[in-house]
Amino acid sequence: MQKTLPTPLSMMQVLLCGGAVVTLSMGIRHGFGLWLQPITQEMGWTRESFAMAIAIQNIAWGIMGIFVGIIADRFGAFRVLLAGAAAYALGLTGMALSTTPTWFALTAGLLIGAAQAGTTYAVVFGVLGRQIPATKRSWAMGVIAATGSFGQFFMVPVEGALIAQIGWSNALIVLAMLVLMIVPLAFGLREPGFSSSSPRPQREQTVGQAMAEAFRTPSFLLLTAGYFVCGFQVMFIGVHMPSYLKDYGLAPHVASYSLALVGLFNIFGTYIAGNLGQHFPKRYLLAGIYITRSVVTVAFLLVPLSPASVYAFSAAMGFLWLSTVPLTNATVAQIFGIQHLSMLGGFVFFSHQVGSFLGVWLGGYLYDRSGSYDIVWYLSIALGVFAALINLPVREAALQRHTPAAA
Repeated sequence: MQKTLPTPLSMMQVLLCGGAVVTLSMGIRHGFGLWLQPITQEMGWTRESFAMAIAIQNIAWGIMGIFVGIIADRFGAFRVLLAGAAAYALGLTGMALSTTPTWFALTAGLLIGAAQAGTTYAVVFGVLGRQIPATKRSWAMGVIAATGSFGQFFMVPVEGALIAQIGWSNALIVLAMLVLMIVPLAFGLREPGFSSSSPRPQREQTVGQAMAEAFRTPSFLLLTAGYFVCGFQVMFIGVHMPSYLKDYGLAPHVASYSLALVGLFNIFGTYIAGNLGQHFPKRYLLAGIYITRSVVTVAFLLVPLSPASVYAFSAAMGFLWLSTVPLTNATVAQIFGIQHLSMLGGFVFFSHQVGSFLGVWLGGYLYDRSGSYDIVWYLSIALGVFAALINLPVREAALQRHTPAAA
């Protein structure tokens, strides 16, 4: 007797629950730069020690994202989200109680990095790929990426207010309790067909075959290299911008508002990018985003620094901030299909996180040695041009597999 395929989740349910998960996870993450000066000043640590912990967080997220993607593709997102929420809460609590840079690196770095791998884009996009038709996939990924931006817009000012009113340590405890809201939301992303009593989805490829195919495909390697630049740029700005502005005498609220503006404008940027990706070649859109980031950064460094110039830069950069996310992931799905989407997205994202590691760490390292962020700003500009050029040759057509791979 032939078994019927399970009924997909409703698109509205996936978008609402997935969007809320990403709002919490990414919203909290984008505010970590606000803790740099309160923690380093009270604990007597260098900026490099704080930056190293956040850099470790990014590389741990990238490494764990690959394995989490394999698990999510095989067993569904539900279990991964539950484990990720618990790890996130423990990591924030440990971050609040850290007394040494080593302990801080283990909690804010390794534990929270692993938690983010299980509560952000790769896992949620895997659900989208399996539950939403290809004709709406890029748009849906844009919607989810936009919710991550809304999280930044909403959560960063909240985090800044918590630090000011109850102190940095207590603020982290409050966030630890808040992030546990991901647990009930995970039930809305519990996909049919992944329970122990359900038949496993038929696969044309093993994990190893899918990996080998991807790494033999030049377009996958080009997308991966471009995503490295994205990580470098956004994490350098996200973590070091508050301190950069304070070094030049701007009030603390300017930094909070600037990061909030990044989140606000990225709501529109990611949504529009996802929409455009349904109608225009994604490689051209990606190239345009990267080159525009470099142009905006050059303009920011040339004009006199003021609250107005900061807000203008934040709005422009915000429009470009995560707009690469739906385009890159939708291109991966378009080329390789959805069977191993979370895993392949995890590999691409690992490159993003290597870039994030270097952007955060180099910012702290070079500042401590030169007293300036100038070198990292210039490097960010050059990398944006590089990423624009290497995205142009990407071929978005689906791979033609002439013979079925062994199951």
